[in-house]
Amino acid sequence: MKILITPTSLQNNPKVLKRLEAASLEPVFNPKGRPLEEEELIPLLKECDGYIAGLDYITDKVLRECRNLRVISRYGAGYDRVDMEAAKKYGITVTNTPGVNAQAVGELALTLMFSVARKVPYLDQQTKKGEWTRADGIEMKGKTLGILGLGAIGKVLAECAGGCGMSVLAYDPYIDEAYCKKCGILSVDMEEILSASDIISIHMPLTHDTKHLIDSKAIGKMKVGVIIINTSRGGIIDENAVLQALEKGKIGGLGLDAFEQEPPGNSPLFLFSNVVATPHTGAHTKEATEGMAKSAVDNLLAVLAGKHCDHIVS
Repeated sequence: MKILITPTSLQNNPKVLKRLEAASLEPVFNPKGRPLEEEELIPLLKECDGYIAGLDYITDKVLRECRNLRVISRYGAGYDRVDMEAAKKYGITVTNTPGVNAQAVGELALTLMFSVARKVPYLDQQTKKGEWTRADGIEMKGKTLGILGLGAIGKVLAECAGGCGMSVLAYDPYIDEAYCKKCGILSVDMEEILSASDIISIHMPLTHDTKHLIDSKAIGKMKVGVIIINTSRGGIIDENAVLQALEKGKIGGLGLDAFEQEPPGNSPLFLFSNVVATPHTGAHTKEATEGMAKSAVDNLLAVLAGKHCDHIVS
């Protein structure tokens, strides 16, 4: 049986390849080095029984054309780029690796907060050009962090922020009140996150309800100079709205690890020195990639063998 592997970090992973070989599975690799569109996926996936998926766009057309496919094993927790209705319609099992990359993504969110607040990339560039630039940043201590989505990743960030002397607010439709009480986090509604936070960090899945959650109306309720961090999914932020807010000085900075279109190309957001961008790399630590690789392969092999799998999402 053939198995498509699209995350580039897995393609030279000897542990993964050895396990697939031991199971008599033939790997097929992503030649593009980036998330694949449907027309790029179909010829690679057409003869495959299994698929370890990165951030590819897995549409109804892809699944309709690839009728040998039995399982999509997501390398990561999110599955918003998988057409779940189509997967169900064609009898394809979808699995994920929840919580494995929480520490990595939470730490990157913290890194982006500091990078934006202290203008680290801008000052780095200026210094390397021979300049000796002075640019005042802000300190984290005493600031209010608003977390949208207090799941595993949000909790990592909340604990880090508490250690920096920040006040932490959190909004989540399914919030863990006991955890908030234990950790000194104030559970609030969305409106208070928007109005009271100096920094807002997004840790929600992309759904119909969260699409463009951060739009011009939401930004209008925020403090002048607010910093927005997004390490979840790009579509949660309306990039045109934040662009206009940056131009007007309403937003003090952006830290983005996710974009509406990936790769984002020559985004006009990149013209601003107070925008720090990374290539959806939140989960790319040695520890997280090893954990996700093991879990993704475990899920794939279990489904193909007809065994129990703990992480089936559909």
